[in-house]
Amino acid sequence: MQNTRFNRLVEDVTDQATRWLKNPWRRLSFLVIGLLFGIFLALVVSTTAGQTAEIDVVVASFLVITVELMSWVTYRRRSPADIPPSRPYWLVDILNALKIGFIYGMFIQAQLLGS
Repeated sequence: MQNTRFNRLVEDVTDQATRWLKNPWRRLSFLVIGLLFGIFLALVVSTTAGQTAEIDVVVASFLVITVELMSWVTYRRRSPADIPPSRPYWLVDILNALKIGFIYGMFIQAQLLGS
């Protein structure tokens, strides 16, 4: 890949965010925010898709595929030693927290609706 200004900018921003998120409290706060945002997304998706009952199957299949892809990306790494130093591991962890919050939120919505 060529070393353009944009590539350097993206690399610098990623490195700075990685250094910033090495603090455990900041990392934990981002994971909690991801979890809560996942619950919010579940509420939004369930109310939006529930308004028009015509696209329930399409939305459900899209959500299952998305959740499975996120699980594959998260759990395909075997150990922290397998992660290359240039890869932003925190982004995968935040996406995993978002996925867990989304699944939990969908479970809560199903319990509220009784279905």
